[in-house]
Amino acid sequence: MKVIIRILSAAVLFLTAVIPVFQSHGAQWLWLLLPCFFLLNVFPSYVNRRLPERRLRLCADGCELLILFLISAVLSGLYLLTRIPALWPEHAPRWFAGLIWAILAEAVVFWNGIIRVYGTSLQIGFKWRMAGIICGWIPGANLIVLCKIIRIASEETAFESGKILLNREREQEQLCKTRYPLLMVHGVFFRDFKYFNYWGRVPKELERNGAVIFYGNHQSAASVKDSAQELAKRILEITGETGCGKVNIIAHSKGGLDSRYAISLLGMEPYVATLTTINTPHRGCLFADYLLDKIPAGVKDKAADGYNKALKKLGDPDPDFLAAVGDLRASSCLRFNEETPDKPEVYYQSTGSRLNIASGGRFPLNFSHRLVKYFDGPNDGLVAEDSFRWGSNYTMLTTKEHRGISHGDMIDLNRENIRDFDVREFYVRLVHDLKERGY
Repeated sequence: MKVIIRILSAAVLFLTAVIPVFQSHGAQWLWLLLPCFFLLNVFPSYVNRRLPERRLRLCADGCELLILFLISAVLSGLYLLTRIPALWPEHAPRWFAGLIWAILAEAVVFWNGIIRVYGTSLQIGFKWRMAGIICGWIPGANLIVLCKIIRIASEETAFESGKILLNREREQEQLCKTRYPLLMVHGVFFRDFKYFNYWGRVPKELERNGAVIFYGNHQSAASVKDSAQELAKRILEITGETGCGKVNIIAHSKGGLDSRYAISLLGMEPYVATLTTINTPHRGCLFADYLLDKIPAGVKDKAADGYNKALKKLGDPDPDFLAAVGDLRASSCLRFNEETPDKPEVYYQSTGSRLNIASGGRFPLNFSHRLVKYFDGPNDGLVAEDSFRWGSNYTMLTTKEHRGISHGDMIDLNRENIRDFDVREFYVRLVHDLKERGY
Protein backbone atom coordinates (compact mmCIF):
# COMPACT_ATOMS: atom_id res chain seq x y z
CA MET A 1 0.00 0.00 0.00
CA LYS A 2 2.80 2.43 0.89
CA VAL A 3 4.50 1.75 -2.46
CA ILE A 4 1.27 2.34 -4.38
CA ILE A 5 0.63 5.62 -2.56
CA ARG A 6 4.20 6.73 -3.25
CA ILE A 7 3.84 5.94 -6.95
CA LEU A 8 0.58 7.92 -7.16
CA SER A 9 2.13 10.84 -5.24
CA ALA A 10 5.18 10.88 -7.54
CA ALA A 11 2.85 10.82 -10.55
CA VAL A 12 0.98 13.87 -9.24
CA LEU A 13 4.23 15.77 -8.67
CA PHE A 14 5.58 14.78 -12.08
CA LEU A 15 2.43 15.81 -13.95
CA THR A 16 2.28 19.08 -12.00
CA ALA A 17 5.89 19.82 -12.94
CA VAL A 18 5.26 19.38 -16.68
CA ILE A 19 1.84 21.04 -16.98
CA PRO A 20 2.94 23.80 -19.42
CA VAL A 21 4.54 21.32 -21.83
CA PHE A 22 1.80 18.73 -21.47
CA GLN A 23 -0.68 21.36 -22.63
CA SER A 24 0.61 20.79 -26.15
CA HIS A 25 -1.48 17.61 -26.00
CA GLY A 26 -4.53 19.65 -25.01
CA ALA A 27 -4.45 18.38 -21.42
CA GLN A 28 -5.92 21.49 -19.78
CA TRP A 29 -7.33 19.35 -16.97
CA LEU A 30 -3.83 19.00 -15.49
CA TRP A 31 -4.26 22.37 -13.79
CA LEU A 32 -6.71 20.60 -11.50
CA LEU A 33 -3.69 18.81 -10.00
CA LEU A 34 -2.44 21.98 -8.32
CA PRO A 35 -4.57 21.49 -5.15
CA CYS A 36 -3.24 17.93 -4.94
CA PHE A 37 0.31 19.25 -5.37
CA PHE A 38 -0.07 21.65 -2.44
CA LEU A 39 -1.82 19.01 -0.31
CA LEU A 40 1.08 16.60 -0.88
CA ASN A 41 3.52 19.27 0.25
CA VAL A 42 1.60 19.65 3.50
CA PHE A 43 0.88 15.95 4.17
CA PRO A 44 3.32 13.85 2.12
CA SER A 45 2.43 10.54 3.76
CA TYR A 46 -0.61 9.34 5.67
CA VAL A 47 1.42 6.41 7.03
CA ASN A 48 3.73 8.80 8.94
CA ARG A 49 0.78 10.05 11.01
CA ARG A 50 1.17 6.83 13.04
CA LEU A 51 4.65 7.71 14.30
CA PRO A 52 4.72 8.38 18.06
CA GLU A 53 6.34 11.86 18.11
CA ARG A 54 5.77 15.06 16.14
CA ARG A 55 9.51 15.46 15.49
CA LEU A 56 9.69 11.99 13.97
CA ARG A 57 6.58 12.62 11.88
CA LEU A 58 8.08 15.81 10.47
CA CYS A 59 11.38 14.07 9.77
CA ALA A 60 9.69 11.14 8.06
CA ASP A 61 7.56 13.52 5.99
CA GLY A 62 10.71 15.36 4.95
CA CYS A 63 12.28 12.08 3.81
CA GLU A 64 9.15 11.22 1.86
CA LEU A 65 9.20 14.60 0.10
CA LEU A 66 12.85 14.15 -0.83
CA ILE A 67 12.17 10.67 -2.22
CA LEU A 68 9.24 12.02 -4.24
CA PHE A 69 11.46 14.87 -5.41
CA LEU A 70 14.07 12.43 -6.72
CA ILE A 71 11.48 10.39 -8.60
CA SER A 72 9.53 13.30 -10.07
CA ALA A 73 12.67 15.32 -10.93
CA VAL A 74 14.10 12.43 -12.95
CA LEU A 75 10.79 11.82 -14.72
CA SER A 76 10.13 15.47 -15.51
CA GLY A 77 13.71 15.96 -16.71
CA LEU A 78 13.50 12.98 -19.05
CA TYR A 79 10.10 14.09 -20.33
CA LEU A 80 11.32 17.60 -21.11
CA LEU A 81 14.25 16.16 -23.04
CA THR A 82 11.96 13.94 -25.13
CA ARG A 83 9.77 16.94 -26.03
CA ILE A 84 12.64 18.98 -27.55
CA PRO A 85 12.33 17.51 -31.08
CA ALA A 86 8.57 18.15 -31.16
CA LEU A 87 8.65 21.71 -29.82
CA TRP A 88 11.92 23.01 -31.24
CA PRO A 89 12.29 25.63 -32.62
CA GLU A 90 8.70 26.69 -33.35
CA HIS A 91 7.46 26.24 -29.78
CA ALA A 92 10.78 26.85 -27.99
CA PRO A 93 9.28 29.54 -25.67
CA ARG A 94 6.73 26.98 -24.45
CA TRP A 95 9.52 24.50 -23.74
CA PHE A 96 11.55 27.07 -21.78
CA ALA A 97 8.45 28.08 -19.87
CA GLY A 98 7.90 24.44 -19.04
CA LEU A 99 11.49 24.10 -17.90
CA ILE A 100 11.21 27.09 -15.54
CA TRP A 101 7.88 25.82 -14.24
CA ALA A 102 9.35 22.35 -13.60
CA ILE A 103 12.35 23.82 -11.75
CA LEU A 104 10.09 25.92 -9.53
CA ALA A 105 7.73 23.02 -8.81
CA GLU A 106 10.57 20.63 -7.96
CA ALA A 107 12.26 23.32 -5.86
CA VAL A 108 9.12 23.65 -3.73
CA VAL A 109 9.16 19.91 -3.03
CA PHE A 110 12.92 19.77 -2.41
CA TRP A 111 13.14 22.72 -0.02
CA ASN A 112 10.03 21.64 1.83
CA GLY A 113 11.64 18.25 2.39
CA ILE A 114 15.18 19.33 3.19
CA ILE A 115 14.08 21.98 5.69
CA ARG A 116 11.96 19.44 7.54
CA VAL A 117 14.79 16.90 7.63
CA TYR A 118 17.52 19.38 8.60
CA GLY A 119 15.28 20.90 11.24
CA THR A 120 14.26 17.64 12.94
CA SER A 121 16.94 14.98 12.38
CA LEU A 122 19.39 14.52 15.24
CA GLN A 123 21.51 11.95 13.43
CA ILE A 124 22.48 13.99 10.37
CA GLY A 125 25.67 15.41 11.80
CA PHE A 126 27.65 18.48 10.84
CA LYS A 127 29.63 16.56 8.21
CA TRP A 128 26.63 15.52 6.15
CA ARG A 129 24.87 18.83 6.58
CA MET A 130 27.89 20.64 5.18
CA ALA A 131 28.25 18.02 2.43
CA GLY A 132 24.65 18.68 1.46
CA ILE A 133 25.25 22.43 1.27
CA ILE A 134 28.52 22.16 -0.66
CA CYS A 135 27.62 19.30 -2.99
CA GLY A 136 24.15 20.66 -3.66
CA TRP A 137 25.58 22.54 -6.63
CA ILE A 138 27.61 19.65 -8.06
CA PRO A 139 25.63 17.43 -10.50
CA GLY A 140 25.82 13.78 -9.53
CA ALA A 141 27.44 14.42 -6.17
CA ASN A 142 24.30 16.20 -4.98
CA LEU A 143 22.18 13.10 -5.64
CA ILE A 144 24.62 10.82 -3.83
CA VAL A 145 24.69 13.07 -0.76
CA LEU A 146 20.92 13.51 -0.84
CA CYS A 147 20.41 9.74 -0.87
CA LYS A 148 22.76 9.43 2.12
CA ILE A 149 20.85 12.11 4.03
CA ILE A 150 17.54 10.39 3.28
CA ARG A 151 18.93 7.06 4.48
CA ILE A 152 20.28 8.48 7.75
CA ALA A 153 17.05 10.33 8.55
CA SER A 154 14.83 7.39 7.56
CA GLU A 155 16.79 4.99 9.77
CA GLU A 156 16.55 7.48 12.61
CA THR A 157 12.76 7.76 12.43
CA ALA A 158 12.35 3.99 12.32
CA PHE A 159 14.82 3.34 15.15
CA GLU A 160 13.59 6.08 17.49
CA SER A 161 9.96 5.19 16.87
CA GLY A 162 10.74 1.60 17.78
CA LYS A 163 12.42 2.64 21.02
CA ILE A 164 9.51 4.85 22.05
CA LEU A 165 7.00 2.09 21.39
CA LEU A 166 9.17 -0.45 23.20
CA ASN A 167 9.37 1.74 26.30
CA ARG A 168 5.62 2.24 26.24
CA GLU A 169 5.05 -1.51 26.08
CA ARG A 170 7.35 -2.27 29.02
CA GLU A 171 6.59 0.81 31.11
CA GLN A 172 4.84 -1.19 33.83
CA GLU A 173 7.75 -3.62 34.12
CA GLN A 174 10.08 -0.95 35.57
CA LEU A 175 13.10 -2.90 34.35
CA CYS A 176 15.62 -0.50 35.89
CA LYS A 177 13.98 0.07 39.27
CA THR A 178 16.85 -1.30 41.34
CA ARG A 179 16.87 -1.76 45.10
CA TYR A 180 19.55 0.92 45.40
CA PRO A 181 19.79 4.10 43.28
CA LEU A 182 22.41 4.56 40.57
CA LEU A 183 25.41 6.84 41.01
CA MET A 184 26.81 7.79 37.59
CA VAL A 185 30.51 8.69 37.83
CA HIS A 186 32.15 10.52 34.92
CA GLY A 187 35.69 10.17 33.65
CA VAL A 188 38.54 12.61 33.32
CA PHE A 189 38.34 16.03 31.57
CA PHE A 190 34.53 16.22 31.72
CA ARG A 191 31.94 17.48 34.18
CA ASP A 192 28.32 16.64 34.99
CA PHE A 193 27.02 19.77 33.28
CA LYS A 194 23.29 20.37 33.46
CA TYR A 195 22.95 21.33 29.81
CA PHE A 196 25.35 18.77 28.36
CA ASN A 197 24.90 15.46 30.10
CA TYR A 198 28.11 13.44 30.09
CA TRP A 199 26.07 10.28 29.63
CA GLY A 200 24.11 11.51 26.61
CA ARG A 201 20.67 9.98 26.19
CA VAL A 202 21.37 7.14 28.62
CA PRO A 203 20.02 8.66 31.89
CA LYS A 204 16.61 9.52 30.40
CA GLU A 205 16.31 6.02 28.96
CA LEU A 206 17.09 4.50 32.36
CA GLU A 207 14.64 6.81 34.13
CA ARG A 208 11.89 5.91 31.64
CA ASN A 209 12.41 2.34 32.80
CA GLY A 210 12.25 3.14 36.51
CA ALA A 211 15.82 4.03 37.51
CA VAL A 212 16.67 6.60 40.17
CA ILE A 213 19.89 8.41 39.23
CA PHE A 214 22.43 10.60 40.99
CA TYR A 215 25.70 12.03 39.67
CA GLY A 216 29.19 12.25 41.13
CA ASN A 217 29.45 16.03 40.59
CA HIS A 218 33.21 15.90 41.13
CA GLN A 219 35.90 17.89 39.33
CA SER A 220 36.88 17.20 35.76
CA ALA A 221 40.57 16.58 36.48
CA ALA A 222 42.27 15.61 39.72
CA SER A 223 44.33 12.76 41.09
CA VAL A 224 42.54 9.47 41.76
CA LYS A 225 42.88 10.10 45.50
CA ASP A 226 41.37 13.58 45.37
CA SER A 227 38.55 12.52 43.05
CA ALA A 228 37.82 9.57 45.34
CA GLN A 229 37.52 11.90 48.32
CA GLU A 230 34.96 13.97 46.44
CA LEU A 231 33.04 10.82 45.54
CA ALA A 232 33.10 9.57 49.11
CA LYS A 233 31.49 12.81 50.29
CA ARG A 234 28.92 12.52 47.53
CA ILE A 235 28.05 8.93 48.46
CA LEU A 236 27.55 9.87 52.10
CA GLU A 237 25.46 12.83 51.03
CA ILE A 238 23.17 10.68 48.87
CA THR A 239 22.74 7.88 51.39
CA GLY A 240 22.23 10.35 54.22
CA GLU A 241 19.62 12.49 52.48
CA THR A 242 17.64 9.66 50.85
CA GLY A 243 18.03 6.90 53.41
CA CYS A 244 18.73 4.46 50.59
CA GLY A 245 21.56 2.80 52.49
CA LYS A 246 23.71 2.02 49.47
CA VAL A 247 24.28 2.99 45.85
CA ASN A 248 25.05 1.13 42.64
CA ILE A 249 27.98 2.90 40.99
CA ILE A 250 28.33 2.97 37.22
CA ALA A 251 31.67 4.60 36.45
CA HIS A 252 33.26 5.44 33.13
CA SER A 253 36.99 5.62 32.36
CA LYS A 254 39.04 7.12 35.22
CA GLY A 255 35.83 7.26 37.25
CA GLY A 256 36.23 3.53 37.78
CA LEU A 257 39.62 4.02 39.48
CA ASP A 258 38.22 6.88 41.58
CA SER A 259 35.36 4.65 42.72
CA ARG A 260 37.60 1.72 43.55
CA TYR A 261 39.78 3.99 45.71
CA ALA A 262 36.75 5.37 47.55
CA ILE A 263 35.42 1.88 48.26
CA SER A 264 38.72 0.26 49.22
CA LEU A 265 40.62 3.03 51.00
CA LEU A 266 38.06 5.61 52.14
CA GLY A 267 35.60 3.37 53.93
CA MET A 268 32.78 3.43 51.35
CA GLU A 269 32.36 -0.35 51.31
CA PRO A 270 29.22 -0.29 53.55
CA TYR A 271 27.58 2.29 51.27
CA VAL A 272 28.25 0.71 47.88
CA ALA A 273 26.36 -2.37 46.68
CA THR A 274 27.95 -2.70 43.23
CA LEU A 275 30.60 -1.11 41.04
CA THR A 276 30.30 -1.40 37.28
CA THR A 277 33.25 0.07 35.42
CA ILE A 278 32.88 1.12 31.79
CA ASN A 279 36.07 1.27 29.68
CA THR A 280 38.18 1.92 32.76
CA PRO A 281 42.00 1.68 32.38
CA HIS A 282 42.49 -0.66 35.34
CA ARG A 283 46.00 -1.47 34.13
CA GLY A 284 46.72 2.00 32.83
CA CYS A 285 47.99 3.11 29.43
CA LEU A 286 51.54 2.63 28.16
CA PHE A 287 50.65 5.41 25.77
CA ALA A 288 50.33 7.78 28.75
CA ASP A 289 53.72 6.68 30.10
CA TYR A 290 55.32 7.41 26.74
CA LEU A 291 53.78 10.87 26.37
CA LEU A 292 54.59 11.99 29.89
CA ASP A 293 58.17 10.76 29.56
CA LYS A 294 58.83 12.24 26.11
CA ILE A 295 57.01 15.59 26.14
CA PRO A 296 59.27 18.40 27.46
CA ALA A 297 58.42 19.60 30.95
CA GLY A 298 57.78 23.16 29.72
CA VAL A 299 55.22 21.99 27.19
CA LYS A 300 53.45 19.81 29.75
CA ASP A 301 53.33 22.62 32.30
CA LYS A 302 51.99 25.10 29.77
CA ALA A 303 49.24 22.72 28.61
CA ALA A 304 48.31 21.89 32.19
CA ASP A 305 48.24 25.54 33.23
CA GLY A 306 45.95 26.43 30.31
CA TYR A 307 43.57 23.58 31.09
CA ASN A 308 43.48 24.30 34.82
CA LYS A 309 42.72 27.99 34.28
CA ALA A 310 39.92 27.20 31.82
CA LEU A 311 38.29 24.65 34.11
CA LYS A 312 38.44 26.96 37.11
CA LYS A 313 36.31 29.39 35.14
CA LEU A 314 33.83 26.57 34.47
CA GLY A 315 33.50 25.69 38.14
CA ASP A 316 36.33 23.34 39.14
CA PRO A 317 37.74 24.64 42.46
CA ASP A 318 41.17 23.03 42.13
CA PRO A 319 41.74 21.11 38.86
CA ASP A 320 45.04 19.27 38.42
CA PHE A 321 45.63 18.17 34.84
CA LEU A 322 49.00 16.49 35.35
CA ALA A 323 47.92 14.61 38.47
CA ALA A 324 44.91 13.19 36.62
CA VAL A 325 46.97 12.09 33.61
CA GLY A 326 49.78 10.77 35.78
CA ASP A 327 47.45 8.38 37.59
CA LEU A 328 46.50 6.81 34.25
CA ARG A 329 50.04 5.62 33.51
CA ALA A 330 50.54 1.85 33.35
CA SER A 331 53.21 2.11 36.04
CA SER A 332 50.87 4.08 38.32
CA CYS A 333 48.00 1.62 37.88
CA LEU A 334 50.26 -1.34 38.64
CA ARG A 335 51.00 0.16 42.03
CA PHE A 336 47.38 1.25 42.46
CA ASN A 337 46.07 -2.29 41.97
CA GLU A 338 48.45 -3.65 44.59
CA GLU A 339 47.37 -1.03 47.14
CA THR A 340 43.63 -1.05 46.40
CA PRO A 341 42.14 -4.50 46.99
CA ASP A 342 38.51 -5.27 46.18
CA LYS A 343 36.08 -5.47 49.08
CA PRO A 344 34.16 -8.75 49.42
CA GLU A 345 30.81 -7.07 50.19
CA VAL A 346 30.83 -5.16 46.90
CA TYR A 347 29.91 -6.77 43.58
CA TYR A 348 32.46 -5.74 40.92
CA GLN A 349 31.95 -6.07 37.15
CA SER A 350 33.34 -4.40 34.07
CA THR A 351 32.70 -3.64 30.41
CA GLY A 352 35.05 -2.63 27.60
CA SER A 353 34.77 -1.90 23.90
CA ARG A 354 36.96 -2.04 20.81
CA LEU A 355 37.20 0.53 18.02
CA ASN A 356 37.94 -1.62 14.98
CA ILE A 357 39.24 1.13 12.69
CA ALA A 358 40.51 4.60 13.48
CA SER A 359 38.00 6.30 11.19
CA GLY A 360 35.18 4.74 13.20
CA GLY A 361 35.79 7.19 16.03
CA ARG A 362 35.16 10.90 16.22
CA PHE A 363 38.04 13.36 16.66
CA PRO A 364 40.35 13.08 18.58
CA LEU A 365 39.79 9.34 19.09
CA ASN A 366 40.30 8.64 15.39
CA PHE A 367 43.76 10.16 15.77
CA SER A 368 44.74 8.64 19.12
CA HIS A 369 43.52 5.16 18.13
CA ARG A 370 46.57 4.51 15.96
CA LEU A 371 48.99 5.73 18.62
CA VAL A 372 47.40 3.67 21.39
CA LYS A 373 47.35 0.63 19.10
CA TYR A 374 51.09 1.00 18.53
CA PHE A 375 51.86 0.99 22.27
CA ASP A 376 48.98 -0.97 23.81
CA GLY A 377 47.31 -2.99 21.05
CA PRO A 378 43.56 -3.15 20.24
CA ASN A 379 41.75 -0.29 21.97
CA ASP A 380 38.72 1.99 22.12
CA GLY A 381 40.60 5.06 20.94
CA LEU A 382 42.14 5.74 24.37
CA VAL A 383 42.34 2.59 26.49
CA ALA A 384 43.73 -0.82 25.52
CA GLU A 385 41.46 -3.86 25.50
CA ASP A 386 43.73 -5.65 27.97
CA SER A 387 43.13 -2.92 30.55
CA PHE A 388 39.33 -3.15 30.87
CA ARG A 389 38.72 -6.42 32.67
CA TRP A 390 37.94 -6.19 36.38
CA GLY A 391 35.66 -8.03 38.78
CA SER A 392 33.65 -11.22 38.57
CA ASN A 393 31.80 -10.39 35.34
CA TYR A 394 33.31 -8.91 32.19
CA THR A 395 31.66 -7.89 28.90
CA MET A 396 33.57 -7.01 25.74
CA LEU A 397 31.71 -5.07 23.04
CA THR A 398 32.30 -4.22 19.41
CA THR A 399 30.31 -4.22 16.16
CA LYS A 400 30.09 -6.66 13.26
CA GLU A 401 30.93 -3.87 10.85
CA HIS A 402 34.32 -2.20 10.50
CA ARG A 403 33.43 0.73 12.74
CA GLY A 404 33.59 -0.68 16.26
CA ILE A 405 32.70 1.12 19.51
CA SER A 406 34.82 3.95 20.88
CA HIS A 407 35.54 5.27 24.36
CA GLY A 408 33.06 8.07 23.75
CA ASP A 409 30.41 5.80 22.21
CA MET A 410 30.14 3.95 25.52
CA ILE A 411 28.68 7.05 27.17
CA ASP A 412 26.70 8.19 24.12
CA LEU A 413 28.96 11.23 23.93
CA ASN A 414 28.00 12.06 20.34
CA ARG A 415 24.33 10.97 20.61
CA GLU A 416 24.91 8.75 17.60
CA ASN A 417 22.86 5.69 16.64
CA ILE A 418 25.32 2.92 15.82
CA ARG A 419 24.45 -0.19 13.85
CA ASP A 420 24.81 -3.37 15.90
CA PHE A 421 25.06 -1.40 19.15
CA ASP A 422 22.24 0.35 20.94
CA VAL A 423 24.02 2.12 23.81
CA ARG A 424 20.79 3.06 25.58
CA GLU A 425 19.47 -0.48 25.52
CA PHE A 426 22.85 -1.76 26.68
CA TYR A 427 22.53 0.28 29.89
CA VAL A 428 18.89 -0.74 30.36
CA ARG A 429 19.97 -4.39 30.24
CA LEU A 430 22.96 -3.74 32.47
CA VAL A 431 20.84 -2.08 35.18
CA HIS A 432 18.08 -4.66 34.79
CA ASP A 433 20.68 -7.34 35.51
CA LEU A 434 21.60 -5.52 38.72
CA LYS A 435 17.93 -5.50 39.66
CA GLU A 436 17.67 -9.24 38.95
CA ARG A 437 20.68 -9.84 41.21
CA GLY A 438 18.91 -8.07 44.06
CA TYR A 439 20.84 -4.79 43.99
